[in-house]
This record gives sequence, C-alpha cells and structure tokens, in this order.
Amino acid sequence: MFRWYVINTYSGHENKVKHNLEHRVQTMSQNRNVRQVVVPTEQVSEVKDGQKVTQEKRTMPGYVLVNMEMTDDAWSLVKNTPGVTGFVGAERNKPVPLSKPEVDRLLHRETAERPRTQAQFAIGESVKVISGPLSDFSGEIAEINEDGAKLKVLVSIFGRETPVEVGYDQVKKI
Repeated sequence: MFRWYVINTYSGHENKVKHNLEHRVQTMSQNRNVRQVVVPTEQVSEVKDGQKVTQEKRTMPGYVLVNMEMTDDAWSLVKNTPGVTGFVGAERNKPVPLSKPEVDRLLHRETAERPRTQAQFAIGESVKVISGPLSDFSGEIAEINEDGAKLKVLVSIFGRETPVEVGYDQVKKI
C-alpha cells in the first residue's frame, strides 16, 4: 500500500536529494515501489520597492516527502540516497507514514490558497502613501497585519496623528 513518508535531509539540499532519489528509483528499477518525491513549497509575495514579487519558498526546510510502498528494497533505496539522513518518526527502525490530513495540509490540497504576502516593513518605520485618497501623505507604521497584507500608518491630518489602514502596495519607504 502506497503511503506518504517524510525523510530528513541536509538543509538546503532538498532539491538535490529529490533529484538523486528520482534518479536512483529509475536506475534501480524501483518505479513499482516509489511513486512520487515532493519538496513542499509555497508561493510567497513580497513587496520590494513598490513592486510585488512572488517567490517559491520551502515550507519544511530539511525535509522531503516520498509517496512509496514500504518494502525492504524501497527503504534501503531511500535510506542510502546521498543527502538523506533518515526517515522521520521511525519506530523500531520502521518509519511511520503520514495521515491523510497531514498530507493534505503539507501539500496544500485542502484549499486553493492565495499567495501569502510577507511584509518588508517594520513598526516605527517612516513611509509615504503613494496611492489612494491620502496619497502624498507621510507617516509612521504603527501596526503590521501580515494576514491581510495591510499596514496601520499614523498620518498627520490637520495637526493630529490619525491611524490609516493601507495595503503594502499603497506605500513606499522614505
């Protein structure tokens, strides 16, 4: 029965391990035991200099997921792949497979996720509003809401500091 297992790798070598493992599966004719090798990643949007940049980042650095049937040959194939340090959750030398909800969460199957946006700002930083009704106003960041990709900026209106909520793409650093 094919199940998902997590293997531990040297951090930063996940793609190399994936390539090595896939190559070993082909050369050692283990296609019947190893179905798929996945490096879990997600799309992360960052705002840099007013431009939105989307990058792919690893969600689990140092780990690779393998969909395989646990036989002695398959276990040996994976365990002896260069860069693999072992299986995660091994009990008495027998790896523990992931549950269905864990696999769905790790491979982002449960929802069509929107790209997560990462703030390139810090609280207390001075910014200038570049779009919207308050464009050309300057202020200081009071709060960062990464989930909503919004900033709360204290802008001086009529001599009073007023909190204004703006998107990451509506401001630039001064």
